[in-house]
Amino acid sequence: MSKPGNPAARVAQTGEPAKARYHRFRDYLHEKFGKRIQKISLDAGFGCPHRGGADHRQGQGCIYCENAAFSPNVLPGGPPPPLEEQLSRGIRFGRERYGAQGFFAYFQAYTNTFGPVELMEERYGVIREFPQVLGLAVGTRPDCADEQVLDLLESFSEEYEVWVEYGLQSAHNHTLDRIRRGHTVEDFLDAVDRTSRRPIRICVHVILGLPGETRDDMMRTAGMLAGRPIQGVKIHHCHVIRGTPLAESYQKGEYHPLGYPEYLDCVCDFLERLPWPITIQRLLGEAPRHLLLAPEWGRDKGRILEGIQAELVRRGSRQGARSEEQEGREDL
Repeated sequence: MSKPGNPAARVAQTGEPAKARYHRFRDYLHEKFGKRIQKISLDAGFGCPHRGGADHRQGQGCIYCENAAFSPNVLPGGPPPPLEEQLSRGIRFGRERYGAQGFFAYFQAYTNTFGPVELMEERYGVIREFPQVLGLAVGTRPDCADEQVLDLLESFSEEYEVWVEYGLQSAHNHTLDRIRRGHTVEDFLDAVDRTSRRPIRICVHVILGLPGETRDDMMRTAGMLAGRPIQGVKIHHCHVIRGTPLAESYQKGEYHPLGYPEYLDCVCDFLERLPWPITIQRLLGEAPRHLLLAPEWGRDKGRILEGIQAELVRRGSRQGARSEEQEGREDL
């Protein structure tokens, strides 16, 4: 098993400053609002059209999906707590743990634009009871963002900074088919095009190390994003969660997740291809220890983030370095 080394020591040896070599979302928020902003993850009780319900796409779901692995408010065997309770708890925790003075309400669990628009309006509208909430972020799929949904999100932009987070995962339809994603790259491009015409910011989720993907495939995903009107990216490593179809493939020896050195190289190469204005909102996937099957190195978030920074320092590089080279501009 590959383990992270001691990246903090490597950074210290170079004498380089600790300033991040990528455009952290928290830095963007602090610069814009002048204070520490914390996201509060919420489960509003929405479902997913790719997992069940009346939609014709119901059925198998993505091969890696177990929502409890990445949505902290998802409780097995019952409905989520009231949104008011989730927000109150999140605000209290953010203040005590991080000294946060403002908050973004992040509707995270499942597909948060799947259902009647009136229901979305009611659930998003809960944030109006909390003056500490300055932003609204809604996680969804690119095939669940029709004009009515975008109209609703735009209506909140007069009071809040509004983000929509589209789960793309890969810029290759053959990969999306393999992982049973249930939408196409064309769906994503259409959603981004329509959303970008409105005062709504766009964050895109991608996964590195998906079954069958090569390094070149992953870099082509970065290249595609670099040319789109997006403002944020979340990068996850493909981890194996117990009880998923991907776990079955892993246990049969059919799927091998990226080792730590491979991921470190890939994520830094990916960052180098994303223009600096794009904010980086995540750099690895996380999952509860009791659900995570592999890779083991994915359990140590802090050391992985240090490792990414150290590798960029070692290269003398940063986010956007290769995108600027391609455009013939000097590296600032």
